[in-house]
Amino acid sequence: MSSNEEIKEMVKEKYGQIARQASEQKAGTGCCCGSAPYTLDYSIMSDDYKGIEGYFDDADLGLGCGLPTEYAQIRKGDTVLDLGSGAGNDVFIARRYAGEAGKVIGIDMTQDMIDKANGNNAKLKFENVEFRLGEIEALPVEDDSVDVVISNCVLNLVPDKEKAFSEIQRVLKSGGRFCVSDIVLNAELHPNLRSAAAMYAGCIAGALMKDDYINIINKAGFGKVEIVKEKNITVPSSLLMNYIDLEEIEEFKKHSNPIVSITVIGVKK
Repeated sequence: MSSNEEIKEMVKEKYGQIARQASEQKAGTGCCCGSAPYTLDYSIMSDDYKGIEGYFDDADLGLGCGLPTEYAQIRKGDTVLDLGSGAGNDVFIARRYAGEAGKVIGIDMTQDMIDKANGNNAKLKFENVEFRLGEIEALPVEDDSVDVVISNCVLNLVPDKEKAFSEIQRVLKSGGRFCVSDIVLNAELHPNLRSAAAMYAGCIAGALMKDDYINIINKAGFGKVEIVKEKNITVPSSLLMNYIDLEEIEEFKKHSNPIVSITVIGVKK
């Protein structure tokens, strides 16, 4: 990818396609997910939401890599912001914690996802849930207006991660907190993987080294930054072989847990 705008357009198209395919599947027309060559199976990263209070099956597209609501410490009456809200999965679970007195806002840059999320909310009839079209690097949210920011495997799709965490800092109230699940690296990716659209849309090609990711958060001015959960992500060799050869795959896998999902928390000072 040669520019930030090209990355955004590729991601927007990919996730718009996922939203449309999910709607077609629910409508009984079948889903072609996984039929395209070199498609990433997102289930290698996702956690199981079923059984969690507030879970709504139609909103779960299996695109996350953690359970940020589990560690976000959302309280009754909180205003919660979900970055990259997709079909509304984490928004609806967050709403369970925030209650009737709270408010949950979902931000997504893909109109198809906003439409799907609004359709899901129409079924649930939540009056304190709202979905807004917008980009994480320029959030359509007022300064100092949010108690909790959550995000699930989305910030790696944002080209300017420093700006993303700066925006999180801007919208949070003093003492507000974030809880983000994301993909990070313990070893550098091969250039062919970095340039692969399937890897980028699956949050892998856009992943930073873990220490660099945490440094960006610290530089944004957050305190009490802590990784509260970490899990290994294994990308099948059959997929990697579409981009790199066997020798390169073996070299990459020599590193201990080269790709991991982390859930990290922090507080606005």
